[in-house]
Amino acid sequence: MTTFRELGHSGLHIAPLVLGGNVFGWTADEQTSFAVLDAFVAGGGNAIDTADVYSAWVPGHKGGGQSEAVIGKWLAQRGRRDDVLLFTKVGMDLGDGQNGLSKAYIKRCVEDSLKRLQTDYIDLYQSHKDDESLPVTEPLEAYAELLKEGKIRAIGASNFKPERLQAALDAAKSGLPRYESLQPEYNLYDHETFEKDDLAIVQASGIGVIPYFGLAAGFLTGKYRSKDDLKKSPRGEGIGKKYLNDKGMAVLKALDAVADRHSATQAQIALAWLMQAPGITAPIASGTSPGQVQELTEAMNLRLTAADVAELQVPEPAKAA
Repeated sequence: MTTFRELGHSGLHIAPLVLGGNVFGWTADEQTSFAVLDAFVAGGGNAIDTADVYSAWVPGHKGGGQSEAVIGKWLAQRGRRDDVLLFTKVGMDLGDGQNGLSKAYIKRCVEDSLKRLQTDYIDLYQSHKDDESLPVTEPLEAYAELLKEGKIRAIGASNFKPERLQAALDAAKSGLPRYESLQPEYNLYDHETFEKDDLAIVQASGIGVIPYFGLAAGFLTGKYRSKDDLKKSPRGEGIGKKYLNDKGMAVLKALDAVADRHSATQAQIALAWLMQAPGITAPIASGTSPGQVQELTEAMNLRLTAADVAELQVPEPAKAA
């Protein structure tokens, strides 16, 4: 049975895995996306993370909103909203040059997201990236109005520098709403920055953490081990540049060993490690087929030993003098 965790002090209780919606309407068409969403809920998941910008980077997708629209159609078709939590984000460039976290922009964008999602409230509304041209209080003031209007239930931050996150948390002590979650990049390959810069802040404040790139763009599934493997995906070239190196191969070696001991897949072990990591509420991972999603949700039933965790914590390679 799935054990739910509270996201910060938001009152939102989520399964230890969040479904990433970046693929919906992009690498997963509408029919496939519906099947993926159904599989996630059937597997015990309840929180779906998307953003208004998904997938504005695709030719012909100017303006974004494709993922939200697919989720909205799925919700309308299933005729039930109360057993799922919708997380979306605002602030990225939608391809029309408009972006940021001004009060007016947030209040305009939330209406568009609500319309696409076919709902009258968003469970977690997140600042997709910090707008350093504004004081940290401006978006909080916008969110205060939206919370009062019942259009959102809680707020979160993503891609914030630690000092700006702390400033926003401090500002909330004066009566403004508080970011109840942080969405950083964090996984078995990229874990040092979060642990050094953000972990102390989130632990001291009690906010939740829902990291993205939990599977390092698919590298931690173990299917990319050579230059030939990179041809399997349109993302292959970028994966190769970032992860196909000595550290990446050491991480895969450790994943292979732990996965073998647990009769699990590399992806399941990578997610189980995140679910047990200090400060983490639930990693975000996406899938493009019901089978993939079933594999991911089964990670919620894995329990790693202290020895497993130690083996997976591959140190940074020593830098040449």
